[in-house]
Amino acid sequence: MPIKLENVGIAVRDLEEAISFFTDLGLTVLGRDTVSGEWADTAVGLDGNYAKIAVLQTPDGKGQLEFFEYIHPDAIETSPTLPNEIGMHRVAFSVDDIDAALEIAAKHGCHPLRGVATYGDVYKLTYVRGPSGIIVMLAQELNKSSRD
Repeated sequence: MPIKLENVGIAVRDLEEAISFFTDLGLTVLGRDTVSGEWADTAVGLDGNYAKIAVLQTPDGKGQLEFFEYIHPDAIETSPTLPNEIGMHRVAFSVDDIDAALEIAAKHGCHPLRGVATYGDVYKLTYVRGPSGIIVMLAQELNKSSRD
């Protein structure tokens, strides 16, 4: 059976804040909508489900994130996820310039959890706490031009 990843869905506190952060990193908005009704209740498993949604796509056209801002039932605030907790962990992006990506993140008040690490001679990478507590990994491949 063929299988294809469609998107990763993430509930957010503020849809506009999430859109702003991720579009500044280079994703584009494919569409926005509100979802509600019996079909949404059944699909999601919540009675009275009503949410604003937006689908964003990576510049390469291969990855999509779907953000949900719940209007009803009320969104449930939780403590921000830690890197070693079981469950949804992070969203990872390859970037051409990690310093430029971190400047963009900083404009949104988002900074590395600890710093920027170098993994051998392969990557410079970091985890950033993004909007709504989303952990975003940014990774820049080193010596890419010599490998291409």
